Amino acid sequence: MERYKHLNTYLKEKFGERTLKICIDGNFTCPNRDGTKGLNGCIFCSTKGSGDHLNKIDISEQVKKHLDSYRGKRANKFIVYFQNYTNTYDSIQNLKKKYDSALIDNRIVGLQIATRPDCINDDIANLISSYKEKYYVCVELGLQTSNDKIGEFLNRQYSTKDFAKAVKLLNKYNIDVVAHIMVGLPNETLKDIENTVNFINSQDIQGIKIHSTYITKNTALEKMYIKNLYNPISLEKYLDLLSFIITHLRPDIIIHRISGDAPKDLLIAPSWNSHKKLVLNGIDKLLKEKEQFQGIFYKKIDE
Repeated sequence: MERYKHLNTYLKEKFGERTLKICIDGNFTCPNRDGTKGLNGCIFCSTKGSGDHLNKIDISEQVKKHLDSYRGKRANKFIVYFQNYTNTYDSIQNLKKKYDSALIDNRIVGLQIATRPDCINDDIANLISSYKEKYYVCVELGLQTSNDKIGEFLNRQYSTKDFAKAVKLLNKYNIDVVAHIMVGLPNETLKDIENTVNFINSQDIQGIKIHSTYITKNTALEKMYIKNLYNPISLEKYLDLLSFIITHLRPDIIIHRISGDAPKDLLIAPSWNSHKKLVLNGIDKLLKEKEQFQGIFYKKIDE
């Protein structure tokens, strides 16, 4: 029995068989790093962005390299995932060129794009929507938390209202939305997490990514950690809060992931972050022991 809606199960039902992702580095930057909104990025983000393990080689070559490797033998269908930095932060012409350069094989059935909510507009949504006729399309929006005070502390440089505005715009074009939240942020309380979950539940989103706040090299969070100004969340506490999120989350939302994968050569703390199975097995065990499942405590805001 699956106690929450797994992405793998959803994709298998949608495409009729196992469907995996090809992570792409589109050589994008971020308005929070190029000086438009800031220079240093969010306090948890390294100089390489979220896809620290990716290589800045030609996009088509990245796809070919993946499909020609052992990973290309693990499935017959794939979703190309533009992961690193802000993958809608460019001209429409350049965006189309980059997206097109990844869609080069008939085994590719989907296009997933990670971005910031303040980097979505009508033109961009319209472009992304144009791929829907042939591909499954979804956009991943970073939220991290609905608490704007914590957002400011994170140097996020956008508001929760910006997130809601982007979701509404993507809804207009019938593009699936995946929200990204983090647990164990500086100064975060259980009430903050509850508010974030309630906010997610109130939005017309189709998926969510959840992971713990981890510390990597060359980040502002690392400096805080060195000065004993921040202590990362323990595995036990993370599992406890993760079970709270899952059991209060709207039952129809697909959970894309419950653990972030920091590159081992960049990870500072917590050490348990490099052991994904501790989270996967731990949450399954905890939900089973409590006889709980996704949405068991979900209530509509107006109830």
